[in-house]
Amino acid sequence: MTKPIIEMKNIIKVFPPNVVALDSVSADFMQGEIHAIVGENGAGKSTLMKVLYGLEHANSGEIFFQEVKIENKNAGEAIARGIGMVHQEILLIPEYTVWENIILGEEPTGLFGKIDQHAAREQVKSRIDEFQFNLDPDSKVEDISVAARQKVEILKLLYRNVSVLILDEPTAVLTPQEIPQLFLELRRLAKNGKTILFISHHLEEVLELSDRITVMRKGAKIATVDAANTSKDSLAQMMVGREVLFSSQRIEQIPGEVVFNTENLSFRDANLRIRLENVSLSVRAGEIVGIAGVEGNGQLELVNCMMGMSKPFQGKIVVNNCDLTHAEILERRRFISFVSQDRSKMGASIKDSILDNVRMTHHRLNPKFTHWKGLLLNDVYARKFTAQIEKAFAVVMGSADNEFRSLSGGNQQKVILGRELLLDTPFILLDQPTRGLDVGSIEYVHETILKMRGQNRAILLISADLEELFRIADRILVIFRGKIVADLPVAQTNIEQIGYLMLEGREKINAAKTD
Repeated sequence: MTKPIIEMKNIIKVFPPNVVALDSVSADFMQGEIHAIVGENGAGKSTLMKVLYGLEHANSGEIFFQEVKIENKNAGEAIARGIGMVHQEILLIPEYTVWENIILGEEPTGLFGKIDQHAAREQVKSRIDEFQFNLDPDSKVEDISVAARQKVEILKLLYRNVSVLILDEPTAVLTPQEIPQLFLELRRLAKNGKTILFISHHLEEVLELSDRITVMRKGAKIATVDAANTSKDSLAQMMVGREVLFSSQRIEQIPGEVVFNTENLSFRDANLRIRLENVSLSVRAGEIVGIAGVEGNGQLELVNCMMGMSKPFQGKIVVNNCDLTHAEILERRRFISFVSQDRSKMGASIKDSILDNVRMTHHRLNPKFTHWKGLLLNDVYARKFTAQIEKAFAVVMGSADNEFRSLSGGNQQKVILGRELLLDTPFILLDQPTRGLDVGSIEYVHETILKMRGQNRAILLISADLEELFRIADRILVIFRGKIVADLPVAQTNIEQIGYLMLEGREKINAAKTD
């Protein structure tokens, strides 16, 4: 019988003061297999992989790599042994070329220690050809697609001769057209003897790509199953301990008056490049409008202009007939609930307590959160509100006084969603609200968003997950190079059409049809 390339035995990890992240977890991974790790937020899957990679240290347990007991004290030691990790957030230098990013930290040198640029480029070109990654080594990273950047991250590890690749949510920022190519390349790597371990919340992708699947729940391993012998429903039930509904719960309803609209909104960046061009859109009461687009096509600039963090050079932003184009951020927050895609920098203060993060904005807008006309914070009410969010959104947390960063990424997102959706505002702006959430949490968030729609609130949902948009949105807008190129009712389009619009824009598609 073939021996596993990696064995993790009885791994225990406890985060202070008493949060058990891993409860005697044992798992093994075979050479040349694609192995998925799935589970709810806070189930321990990321912690398990971080222990393997040396980013976290277990309290007890053993790890064997190629039958030799190891202890990776840091990521450098893991890479030296042949274990690498590609994080969900792409960590490349945009101004550097592909080959410069790949060799960074492992540069070949010549006379007097000078970097041998010709040798470095040739080594990178050789690896690109070896693994058939279809990359131009001389392209600047800022000029290539998100999918290509992900290939660069993988090549950085292959350049360092790793035999095990850990991928954290590898498809989170890709369009439907880019995912099959990534899967093809991962299968090719596995066929060449590389072991692929990947964390994902997309169960369809898990079943399509992986050979085996390890399911975790509440810090424990529930099972390891062959992908060919299980189903999406079975995996979801093992993950959350109950049946999960995957079909749309959206009920047709007639939307009301326009609540939010922009008129000819245009924005230039610091280099005077136009990032938004004449963006006009509207969202009506009782309507969910989705925005689809490859990341980097103006979504972030649109959000920043809406929330007052960037100033457009022309156009208007109106909520409930109030012109907010030049309003201060706090004034906008009286009208807009906002979930940012960057929870650690914009959505929360991670060094502060969970309690303080929950009452943010509420303490300026809701008198129940303060005493004496806003002079003192009402701690009792804030704690009740925190408990309400904890229960409603199934947040896995200890004390409300713990630092916000003590929560897993998914649980941080649940707290932010609870805080924002419970604000009494007419317009809700959601930027990638379910990224990093498990299937059970996504189901609840979708139900909550649809409930807000039923209460005649206007909702703008920016999401890279097209299935999410088709599940709950009424209309889908496509943004391409800073322009809205399509505005389609969900019932009159499909994922393939939206995906092509995201990649090509309407003009190229119409030109192709004309030819």
